[in-house]
Formats: sequence, structure tokens, C-alpha cells
Amino acid sequence: MTFEYQRFSRVALAGMGGVFLLALLSRADAQDIRGLEVCTAEKQMERRTGCLQSNDEYLQRTLFKLRSDMQARLAASGRDLSAAQAEIATLKAAVEKLTGELAQLKAKAEPAGKK
Repeated sequence: MTFEYQRFSRVALAGMGGVFLLALLSRADAQDIRGLEVCTAEKQMERRTGCLQSNDEYLQRTLFKLRSDMQARLAASGRDLSAAQAEIATLKAAVEKLTGELAQLKAKAEPAGKK
């Protein structure tokens, strides 16, 4: 079960990253992203190149930050999952112990009830 969850998590993370990257690269969405400039309006090639480089650097910083945030969230989720699994194991052991004690009590009660 843990392997399937990890595989699903990685697939989901890759899917979210792909969707975000597509949103960043589409022309209509790029104009709505704060920090990006419209470089096609520049007439001078040097200024257009500088604008594009600035946009590229901005996108690289943004992607790095998002990747770091997602890795931190994934690590936190992994820790939470491990803690939950440990708690489940503890609760299962307690239920098994109580079930055994209940069976013993029932076994002791049967001979006394038959008299």
C-alpha cells in the first residue's frame, strides 16, 4: 500500500507541475502572471533579448521556489503518513489484545453459566 501511495503521489506531483508549466508557457496566461513583461512590444533586439532573459530568470526562480515548496509539502505528508501508519499499527495491536481478553472472559463465563 505504501508503494502505491508513493507512486500515486509522484504521478500527482508530476501532473500538477506539468499543468503549472503549461499555464506559465501559454501566451494568454503569461500576460496575467505578475512579474512578467510583454517583450514583443520592444522594437530594439537588445531590449527584447533583455526582456526575454528577465522573464526566463523570473520563471526559473518561480519554478525553483514552487519545486522547493512541493518537496517540503511532500516530505511533510510522508512524515504524517508514517505517523498515521504507526498509530494504526498500535491501535490494531490494542484491538487484538482486547479481542483476546474478551475471548478469555467468554471462555471463563461459559462454564460458570452452564452450572
